Amino acid sequence: MPRTGLRRLGTVSVLLAATLSPVTSSAVADGRGGNDLRGGKGMSATIRYTEYGIPHIVAHDYTGLGFGTGYAAAKDNLCVLAQGMVTLHGERSRYFGPQAAPDGSLSSAGTNLASDMFFTAINDSRVVERLAERPAPYGPSREVRELGRGWAAGYNKYLREEKISDPACKGAPWVRPITELDVSRRGYALAMLGGSGRMADQLATSKPPAAADQKQPQQAQKIDTAKVAAEARALTAGADMGSNAIAVGRGATADGRGLLLGNPHYPWQGGRRFWQMHQTIPGKLNVSGGALLGSTSVSIGHTGTMAWSHTVATGVPFTVSQLQLVPGDPTSYVVDGRTEKMTQRRITVQAKQPDGSVKPVEGTQWRTRYGPVVTSLGSVPLPWTGQNAYALNDPNAANLRIANTSLELGKARTTDDVIRALKRTQGMPWVNTLAADSRGKAVYAQIQVLPNVTNDFAATCNTPMGKAVFAASGVAILDGAKSSCTPGRASGTLQSGILSPDRYPVLERRDYVTNSNDSHWLTNPDRPLEGFDRIIGNERTARSLRTRSGLVAVEDQLKKGEFTRKAMQDLVFANRNHAGELAGDDTVAMCRQMQLGKACEVLDRWDRTNNVDSRGALLFDRYWRKAAGAQDLWRVPFDASDAVNTPRGLNTGSATVRKALTDAIAELASSGIPLDGKLGDHQYVTRNGERIPIGGGTESQGILNKIEATWTPGKGYTEVAHGSSYVQVVAFGRGHCPDTRTLLTYSQSSDPTSPHHADQTRLFARNGWVTERFCEQDIRRSPELKIVRLRGR
Repeated sequence: MPRTGLRRLGTVSVLLAATLSPVTSSAVADGRGGNDLRGGKGMSATIRYTEYGIPHIVAHDYTGLGFGTGYAAAKDNLCVLAQGMVTLHGERSRYFGPQAAPDGSLSSAGTNLASDMFFTAINDSRVVERLAERPAPYGPSREVRELGRGWAAGYNKYLREEKISDPACKGAPWVRPITELDVSRRGYALAMLGGSGRMADQLATSKPPAAADQKQPQQAQKIDTAKVAAEARALTAGADMGSNAIAVGRGATADGRGLLLGNPHYPWQGGRRFWQMHQTIPGKLNVSGGALLGSTSVSIGHTGTMAWSHTVATGVPFTVSQLQLVPGDPTSYVVDGRTEKMTQRRITVQAKQPDGSVKPVEGTQWRTRYGPVVTSLGSVPLPWTGQNAYALNDPNAANLRIANTSLELGKARTTDDVIRALKRTQGMPWVNTLAADSRGKAVYAQIQVLPNVTNDFAATCNTPMGKAVFAASGVAILDGAKSSCTPGRASGTLQSGILSPDRYPVLERRDYVTNSNDSHWLTNPDRPLEGFDRIIGNERTARSLRTRSGLVAVEDQLKKGEFTRKAMQDLVFANRNHAGELAGDDTVAMCRQMQLGKACEVLDRWDRTNNVDSRGALLFDRYWRKAAGAQDLWRVPFDASDAVNTPRGLNTGSATVRKALTDAIAELASSGIPLDGKLGDHQYVTRNGERIPIGGGTESQGILNKIEATWTPGKGYTEVAHGSSYVQVVAFGRGHCPDTRTLLTYSQSSDPTSPHHADQTRLFARNGWVTERFCEQDIRRSPELKIVRLRGR
C-alpha cells in the first residue's frame, strides 16, 4: 500500500521538498504492461486537494506528473474510465451484450456490437501503434509519451489499492490494468469523433449489393441539400457538444488586461465529461483547467499569463469519394482507367449470449485507397449499387498529435504562443481556439485538421452531386475515378492531405472575439471574416440565436462599461432568454388575441430569463420548442448587413406558431404542471435522492447557459443530458496569479459515494462559483487542504 498523508499547512513545504527530490526514471517501464509500469516504480508525485476536491498535482518530471494525474483521475471517475477502456478494447459485447448501447463518448455507435466492430478494426490494424512510433512532430512528443506512461501507471496504482467504492464497477471483471497504448488509443478516438467516429454504425454494416441488385439500372439520386447540411453539422459535432467562448482585449476591460470566458457544452453523463485539475512541474509547466476524462493534459484552461478555451467548429473534417465500380464486380473500382480491388478486413468480436455464454461474431469492413466504404451520410443514403460506392476519407484517422497540441497550449504564455502552438503541432481535430493574455490581447483561431479541399480543388473535383452538397454544407463528394482528386500535401503541413495552417481564419482584437459554434464569419461584427474555403465554414448566413445572444450581451455590457471578471460571470449565468427578448411581447399580444386567459398573464409577467425561480420560463420553453421550426416564424428576414439583429419580428399570424402556444398550454395542463410554476421545480437533476434545480435552457432559445434535459410528462425535465460543463472566467492581475472563477456543473466525481459527486452541482443551482487557487500561497491557505504523497512500490 502507498504511503499517504492528510497533512495541514505546516508540513506542506517539507512534504513537497521530499516528494520532488530526484528519482531514477530509468526504472519506468515502456508502457506495454510490465510490472514496473503497473506499480509505478520509480515515479513520484504530490497531490494537494483544495475545496470541491480539485487536485493540484506536482511532480519533478512529466512521467511523475502523468503518474499523479492518472491516479487522481481514477480516484474520482474510475468506473467511467474503465468502461471507456472496455470500449477501446472492443469488448463491450462480451461484458454488456451486443445490443445494448454504449454511452457515445468515444464514437456514435448505436450498439455495443457496432462499437466493438469499429474499435476492433482499429486495434487489428495497429494504426495507433504505428502513429505512436513516429517521431515528433509527426507523432507524440517525448513529454507526451512520458505523460501517457505515467498516467497509465497512476491509474494502475489506484487499482492496486483496491479502494473502489462506486457500485457501478466494484468487483467487475472488466476493471483491469491499462497500458500507455490504451492512453494513446483514447486520444486517437477523440480525434476521430467528428469523422470516422460519427460513422461507426455504417462501417460495421456496409456490404456489397446482392447479385440481383447489381443488375438494376441506376436511378438518379435526389439529394436534399438542406438535409445534408444538417446531417453534416451533426456528424461534425453532434447534438451533444457545443460551447461559448468570449475573449476580451485591453480595449474593452477595466484593467487593460485580457479576460476570457470558457463555457463548453458537453454531456453530463458518460465518458466525455470534463475533470478539473492543476498540473505543475516547477520551472517547466504550471497550468490549470478542465481536462476531458482520460486526457493527460488540460484541455481548456490557463497558465499564469494566458487563458484559452475551445468551441466546436463548423469545419467538415472528412470528405467522401464517389467510386466508379467495375461492371459485374462491386468490390472493384476504377482509378485513372485502371482497376483496383477493395480490401476486405474480417473482424471478430466476442459477444455475450442470452444464456450467458460468449461466442464469436464476425463482420467485414471494406476499404479502398481513400478509406472505408460507407453507405450513408447520417440519414442521407449513399447506396452501394452495381455502379457506384462511396468511401470516407478522414484525415484525423492519421492524427495522434492532439495531445501535443494540448500540452503546448498548457505551456503558452501569450496569445502569440497559442497561434504558434496550433500551427506547429497541427493536432486540433474539430474545435476553434479563443485566447486572451495578460498583455491585453484577444484572439480567435480556427486552426484544425481538415481535408486539403480548397474552393478551387472542390470546383474541379466535386461530382455534380458534390457541388450542390459542398455549397450547402461544406461536405465534399469527390470524383474517386481520378487520382488527382485525392487531397494532396499542402505546404507547411505535418500530414499529407490536410489544409495548410495558413489558410484558416485568425483574428486578433483589442476589444473582443467570440464564438458560439457558428462559423468564423461573425467572430466580431465589426470585422467579419470572409473569403475562406467553404470546408472551413459558411459566410454571410444567418447566425444561431445563441450566437446572437452572446454578441448582444457583450455589446450591452460595453454600453454600460468595460468588462470586469464579475461582469463576465454575470453575463454567462444571467440566463437571458434571447428568444423571449425577441418574441415575448409579440407572443403575449398573440395570446390575448387568441383569448387564452391565464397563460397570457403568466407570459406577460415572465422576466425573460431561465433562472431557477423564473415563473413562465417553462411555459415559454415548451411553446418555443414547438414554434421555432416554423418556416414562417419571423416577419423580417435575415440581412447580412444586420446579422446580429435579423431575422426578427414574430409572425403572430403563423398557424404553426399559434398551434405551438395552445399545444404547450395543453401539455402543461395534462402533466399537472402549473402554467406559472418555477422553472427549477420542473428542471432539475437528482443526485442520491436529492433534487437539485437547474437553470439555463435549450439551444433554440439562445440561452448562453445551455442546458438540454429530458422531458418527462408529469414531471418536467428530470435529467440533464448535456450543456454547460467546465466553466471558467479568467482575469489577470499583476504578476502570474490569475484571478479566476470556475465551475464544474456536474461536479468532479461520477462516483455516487464521493463527497464531490454533487457539491458543485448544488453551487451551480444558485449560480455560484469556485474561487480558484492557482498560486502557491492560495493553495496553502485552503481550509480544506489535504495532501496525498505518491511513490512507486
